[in-house]
Amino acid sequence: MTQSFSGKIKDKLIAAKRKWAEDGRLLTGTADEKHENRLPPGQRLVKDWPVLDLGITPHISPDAFELSITGEVENPLILDFERLLDLPNVQAKNDIHCVTSWSRYDNHWHGVSALALADIVKPTKDVTHVLFTAHDGYTTNVRIDQFLDDDVLIAHHWEGEPLTEEHGGPVRVVIPKLYFWKSTKWVREINFAKHDKPGFWEERGYHNNADPWTEERYG
Repeated sequence: MTQSFSGKIKDKLIAAKRKWAEDGRLLTGTADEKHENRLPPGQRLVKDWPVLDLGITPHISPDAFELSITGEVENPLILDFERLLDLPNVQAKNDIHCVTSWSRYDNHWHGVSALALADIVKPTKDVTHVLFTAHDGYTTNVRIDQFLDDDVLIAHHWEGEPLTEEHGGPVRVVIPKLYFWKSTKWVREINFAKHDKPGFWEERGYHNNADPWTEERYG
């Protein structure tokens, strides 16, 4: 069952992150548009995987998991966990970058590529954006070309193990070229849309595009 995101999150944490956006926290003013450095501006490398949330962790067992693919597609889908595993799966390795300034190199994932998913549901030519909704009600958005990149995954394993609840399991989105708030945890709906719709953090001062190399933390 979907939980109420806005009804349960901690107001102080939201207020603090909105203040970050107002103050431009962590911005260095140094862009790396050519990706000459592996570590984006203002980031620090970590070896662990920090858990950052707003006090809500939905408890979605694989048996109860359901992912809806909706919107402007020829073949809308509802996938349970077993059907997701039955789709063509890939393994991938990439770096991830959090807007709170940490980055982690060489993460190993297992899941369904966004390209394979799109090939099944067949978005129409009118689609411009992809909108995500999580099982806790969290939302975010990306352009269709950002979603249809060859490194984007609907992931269910990390480092050879099932994705844990604290990191968005049983299934999360992974969009490694963008700040990680765009990589929705506990995803329950992927909507192919004709129009953009900023999500939770985008409506609270965070950048709509979220490119780490040009420091699109806030907008």
